[in-house]
Amino acid sequence: MQTTVTLAPTVTIRSNAFEPAHTEKSVLCLEVGRDRFRFLVQDHRGRVVYLEDYAFPSLLTNQPLTGMLPNIFRDHSVLSSGPWQEIRIGVNSASFTLVPKSLYRKEYASSYLALMRGSSLPAHEFAQAYGHEEEAFLSVFNLEHPLADYFSEVYPLQPLTYVHQISALIQATADVDRHVLTSDSLYLYFEDELVTAIHRKGHRLHYCNRFGYKNVQDLAYYMLYVLDEQSLNPKDIAVSLYGEITPFADAYTELSRFLPHLSFGQAPSGLSRSAEFNDLPSHRYLSLYGLGLMSE
Repeated sequence: MQTTVTLAPTVTIRSNAFEPAHTEKSVLCLEVGRDRFRFLVQDHRGRVVYLEDYAFPSLLTNQPLTGMLPNIFRDHSVLSSGPWQEIRIGVNSASFTLVPKSLYRKEYASSYLALMRGSSLPAHEFAQAYGHEEEAFLSVFNLEHPLADYFSEVYPLQPLTYVHQISALIQATADVDRHVLTSDSLYLYFEDELVTAIHRKGHRLHYCNRFGYKNVQDLAYYMLYVLDEQSLNPKDIAVSLYGEITPFADAYTELSRFLPHLSFGQAPSGLSRSAEFNDLPSHRYLSLYGLGLMSE
């Protein structure tokens, strides 16, 4: 017998201006991964007016996402609304690669991923691509057929745009970096035992990679490796921290040992948020905010 699990959000922020009845002029941004689900809503003016964050219990993270998401979507007053002007779905999957636009061929999308991961995609996955037109490359990533089918069933005949979480982070850092005066900036986005490093040089993407680590010594090693590979001086580079990290985290303490210009990043200024979001740490939801900055 299958047990129904009730999942409650760990964070809920709702603007008084939010009107569920006007979804046809609103954008729904969903981010889904093995251990988290979160979403936000942008109103007709592009302002963020609603946000929820869910963490899946560790005992459930081995279950397929299509077995857990119905516990959130079922009878949810916002997620079950619609139709929406647009729905953007950020996928935090294990495999991704960035391919210059001049070299990309659609028929080889699966081959790019196979080369990166060292094996072919399994039968229940397929390659999906998203183009970053301004920076002239595409992100290619794996998407599960059951997950795509699930969202097509929940939102039939509605415009669904799939991107990888990396694309959302690239979009968000591009917005943040426009207002940075230094020529080199390093952005670090933290999740549980994962860190994404994005280096922008002259406001252009210069490096992007994601690392898994088990302890802060591993984290320090990977970051020193990135700095050396990019010929960046740890004493000079401005480093902005985002995601699941606080000033009390061991990761912060370790990085501050050799990165004197370490600070917590600001939310992208190109994405407006209602006043109810003022108390939310600006660095926390960078990938979700990046979804809000994308266009169809």
